[in-house]
Amino acid sequence: MKETPRLNINKSLALFDHACTLVPGGVLGARKPTDFINGEYPVFLESGKGCRLIDVDGNEFVDFLCGYGPIILGYREEEVDRAVYDQVSGKGFCFTLTQQFQNRLAEKIHELVPSAEMSIFLKTGSDATTASIRIARAHTGRLKVMRCGYHGWHDWCVEMKGGIPPKFFEDVFEFQYNRLDQLEQLMAEHGSDTAAIIMTPFGHPNHQEMQIPAPGFLEGVKEIARKYGAVLIYDEIRTGFRVSMGGAQKYYGVTPDISVLGKAIANGYPISVVTGKKEIMMAASHKLFISSTFFPNSDAFVAALKTIEILERDEVLEDIWQKGETFMTQIQQAIDTHDVGAKLTGIPPMFYITFDKDPEGTYKAKRTDFYTQLIRKGFFFTPFHHAYISLRHTRADLDLAMTAIDESLAFLKAKYHG
Repeated sequence: MKETPRLNINKSLALFDHACTLVPGGVLGARKPTDFINGEYPVFLESGKGCRLIDVDGNEFVDFLCGYGPIILGYREEEVDRAVYDQVSGKGFCFTLTQQFQNRLAEKIHELVPSAEMSIFLKTGSDATTASIRIARAHTGRLKVMRCGYHGWHDWCVEMKGGIPPKFFEDVFEFQYNRLDQLEQLMAEHGSDTAAIIMTPFGHPNHQEMQIPAPGFLEGVKEIARKYGAVLIYDEIRTGFRVSMGGAQKYYGVTPDISVLGKAIANGYPISVVTGKKEIMMAASHKLFISSTFFPNSDAFVAALKTIEILERDEVLEDIWQKGETFMTQIQQAIDTHDVGAKLTGIPPMFYITFDKDPEGTYKAKRTDFYTQLIRKGFFFTPFHHAYISLRHTRADLDLAMTAIDESLAFLKAKYHG
């Protein structure tokens, strides 16, 4: 099978070169060219609509990254944007005091999310996870934290430790998803001084296969938290309002003490939530300080309320699950047909195609070739992060993507096993 021609991304690359003279690294974080495939993916985007993106060179892509997760409906979702525009233009959104949308959103979250009794609102996932740890420490009077999963860029949890004194993270200990034995060992040593166990209820470790909970794993973690009096926190930044309206905790039937929510709740507008049991959350009222000029801005509250309304009214998550189940079945069939070491993990709303590691490291070349073919064909997946499905992915879009995936796997078969 012939290799797909390379995209013209000259303008994107020129903008990046210029950006490197203005911004450290050109762009920040997980949007650097090296976090995709350098020289193959665009660096700058121009516009988006529905499930499609257009870059600054005019290339169009069916997008499966969804802004790293916030886009649950689609880009430029008119009903959401109109609600925000009406609020901003009609009444304003940034004031010294809070607007009434805080109460309405807190009530809605209480209605939907099993752990939600009281809520506080912030802007980013890192804001929310960090606030949840501060609340747990203030409530328990303890110091140590057990963590499982990615929880943001703040000092206590970021993987890259540059610029961070060790004392800021020396009381945080990591255990792996589905390894209850690791948590038991850590808690046997530190349990009496453990304030919180924070984890993703669905396993999506960075750059690795996704994992569903093994039988008894979530229940076992909760039992350990109860045994030692630690606050159990679910990081549902990715899974909230995507796996189900009540998050992964609702889907898997295990309720934590505190949950953190974000991303899909507002279809791209910046808002995050810490929500949980009243007796624990009340620490935020008098034992600690959490504040920002922009936390009360009502534009994102309005977007969240409208997004949730659409999710419920149009049964969006049911639609995503149905489309995703069919899509994953087709992907698995293609993987079985071509047999190049590809592996599919995840659940219908969020899934990942990886490659089995081998001693020679050929899997890295296969991964690069596979995702290179996909981006050249106009399908925006990434080698180092799982994919998402949104409401605006039509079955026709998924059929086109399936053809591209099948052709890309066939390309690998011919190149590496021909």
